[in-house]
Amino acid sequence: MVFNSVADVVQGLLAQQYIASDEIATVVFLAERLGKPILAEGPAGVGKTELAKAWAAATGRELIRLQCYEGLDESKALYEWEYSKQMLYTQLLRDKLNQIMGEARTLSEAADALAKEENVFFSRRFLLPRPLLRAIMSEHPVVLLIDEIDRADAEFEAFLLEILSDFQVSVPELGTIKAVHQPMVVLTSNNTRELSEALKRRALYLFVDYPSFESELRIVRMRVPELAPQVARQCVEIVQKLREIDLKKAPSVAETVDWAKALVAINAKHLDEKTLNDTLTVILKHESDILRARRALMGGRRGPEIGVR
Repeated sequence: MVFNSVADVVQGLLAQQYIASDEIATVVFLAERLGKPILAEGPAGVGKTELAKAWAAATGRELIRLQCYEGLDESKALYEWEYSKQMLYTQLLRDKLNQIMGEARTLSEAADALAKEENVFFSRRFLLPRPLLRAIMSEHPVVLLIDEIDRADAEFEAFLLEILSDFQVSVPELGTIKAVHQPMVVLTSNNTRELSEALKRRALYLFVDYPSFESELRIVRMRVPELAPQVARQCVEIVQKLREIDLKKAPSVAETVDWAKALVAINAKHLDEKTLNDTLTVILKHESDILRARRALMGGRRGPEIGVR
């Protein structure tokens, strides 16, 4: 599918069960037209990763994901040589190598003969592409998701700048490998550290925040259509209220959907005090948050104060 307008983006993502705001759809459309990466920042669990997945599915591209973490380096993100495979190949060719070396009259001739065979061992058959190189070498257009770039070290971020500028890499044994098709790139960040201005300059910036009540309700109804409408509204309203409390971790949209699925699983017809207490751990992951939420929601009374809109 080719996006010819922002409206096409909205409809294309919606077909993948991703509800995109006008801002999100516009940034995706411009990324396609300008060939620029998207840097999506915002709280965890608001749909940044899902955006890349939906974009890939909507356009028929393969999604290639690089999950970032502290200590990630070039070899883990770009490529490695399959040394075990090379050693196995060496064993299979041992007789041939012995013949080549045996015909040499001097050590210098033996070294020269061996050097001529180096290209056998350092060829693409022994190259193990990691996500970045896979995206560059792909014969078909792809979406490259560089997830949680803020978890990687600043040195790796600097290395990425070169990749994102030229979409080519240099493999000393093979030379420069250029992208067959420039990948569409989505970088996500949960704001655990400040990213460099250089990275931000190279990308279209997108801040993805928690959705409004109506948008989140629409997501729940789309993802969990079997949940009773009244329970869905109350579920979303409680989650929205919880995000106003000073919690260690506010519930994400993904956790709202999980909660809705849990309520369906237990066949909840309405969200009463017992149901709320029994399922609150689906959306809150810290004991202190659970206690704080119960105080806020119960208000010192026996039942939830939050009503249904």
